[in-house]
Amino acid sequence: MKMIYMDNAATTKVAPEVFDTMLPYFMEQYGNPASAYEFSGKIANEVARARKTIASSINASENEIFFTSGGSESDNWAIKGIADSLREKGNHIITTKIEHHAVLHTCEFLEKHGYEVTYLPVDDKGFVDPAELEAAIKPETILISVMFANNEIGTVEPVEKIGKIAHEHGILFHTDAVQAYAHLPIDVKAMDIDLMSASAHKINGPKGVGFLYVRKGIKLSNLIHGGAQEKGKRAGTTNAAGIIGFAKAAELNVSRMEETIAHETRIRDLLIERILEEIPYSRLNGDREKRLSNNVNICFRFVEGESLLMLLDGKGICASSGSACTSGSLDPSHVLLAIGLPHEIAHGSLRLTISEETTEEDVSYVVDSLREIITRLRSMSPLYEDFVKKGDNK
Repeated sequence: MKMIYMDNAATTKVAPEVFDTMLPYFMEQYGNPASAYEFSGKIANEVARARKTIASSINASENEIFFTSGGSESDNWAIKGIADSLREKGNHIITTKIEHHAVLHTCEFLEKHGYEVTYLPVDDKGFVDPAELEAAIKPETILISVMFANNEIGTVEPVEKIGKIAHEHGILFHTDAVQAYAHLPIDVKAMDIDLMSASAHKINGPKGVGFLYVRKGIKLSNLIHGGAQEKGKRAGTTNAAGIIGFAKAAELNVSRMEETIAHETRIRDLLIERILEEIPYSRLNGDREKRLSNNVNICFRFVEGESLLMLLDGKGICASSGSACTSGSLDPSHVLLAIGLPHEIAHGSLRLTISEETTEEDVSYVVDSLREIITRLRSMSPLYEDFVKKGDNK
């Protein structure tokens, strides 16, 4: 039985070119870039080159890129760092109800320490209303944090409009771009982005490395104290292999972005159309067009997501139900609840995230498997039986 991997929003496989680029830094060029001798100096030069590559991919300067352990750390650092550095100016932060938990839990932590957070609602497609965001601004507002694209339903937010509103009011704007970086064109200057989080393992890079973009001139308190790495802002031995691999992954993804988007959009749309046409009582979550090219999120009525995942796994299909980071939870997705779905429907969600390697044959196998599994699960559902008996097709 072959494996069909459709959980690329959770993580991606390391590209061969990335692996080959990283390999020498484990066994041959293993020195600490912070050391003073020539052996380590060469590695430091490669890290500097990687920083420049990452910076150019978002129209930033290399001194605005700070490497971290991943997206969660970057989100924590951006929000806590600004909250601390601007505490004399204000204590109000604006975000949305559909952010990744790395943002939501960080904001909840700050609320326990005297900060006020406004969690903006979204519409039934997952979009935040820029006018509503602007109306939420107070004299005490110091930061707006809105994700670039949602990790569950794929909705791409109006980031450029939000950045403009923030700057018109003299407020800093942070965006969690973990799902969008190197998947969508990003220009931090044109989009008025002050801080941006990204992670390597979402773009065929290694796990355990990410970056935080911090616009020049912004004062950001340290999250990790210790050594003088990352210009004294983020302590910890430099992950040379990870950083160099991250840069290679970014270079590859950016260079073929247009081609990848075209392929994924075609496969994505085929997958959506076949599911909605062939499996009754299914619902697409998120906007039909303004969504990530690799994201399909569907709710199936009268089906539990957990059972669906287990049976799909039995057929070699890797997918997720709700956010991968909270897949162990029995609670329905906070994103699906925020777009207005009732608990019983949100529980039947399935997220399929494809890649440039996903084929039409993969789509056929997945849809055929889904149709068979959902028919089986519904045949065991008393709710579905009552639904059919009543002839309620709404």
